[in-house]
Amino acid sequence: FPADRTTEIGQLISSYLGREKNLEDHTIHLLFSANRWEHVPMMKEKLHQGITVVVDRYAFSGVAFTSAKGNFGLDWCKQPDVGLPKPDLILFLQLNPEAAAERGNFGQERYETSSFQEKVLQSFYCLMEDKTLNWKTVDASQSIEDLHREIKSIAKETMQEVQNKPLGELWK
Repeated sequence: FPADRTTEIGQLISSYLGREKNLEDHTIHLLFSANRWEHVPMMKEKLHQGITVVVDRYAFSGVAFTSAKGNFGLDWCKQPDVGLPKPDLILFLQLNPEAAAERGNFGQERYETSSFQEKVLQSFYCLMEDKTLNWKTVDASQSIEDLHREIKSIAKETMQEVQNKPLGELWK
């Protein structure tokens, strides 16, 4: 589940990221959170059925991006997502900003500038200090095959470790 751009909230987010619409910084942060909350019933249903849920850019991404703007503290940014399903594993795909900028389509969406991405990276490092969460950093500069192999291995190991654990709530 990446940000779902098909809902009304998702369409607003998409037009904002595509620079078609301007929204105040608090507003866009809360819209991203609302977009995550829209999926909670389905996520919980899947999890209770024993289905593994993979989310691309969960609450941590929203917190990192908004706090990188400089006029928002991490605590304020986390607040709208308190109580979301807590992930058993958070994979951080580490890639230096220069290498990321060389990848296709970089710069087409809002926030895709190297200087801003560096601030986002620093915010992620702050979030990784939370020892109540299971962060794993993976080198994203390796080949797709090696990256896939490493992620698959980490995911399998985590699934075995948590299979009988109850669903937690984020930042509670």
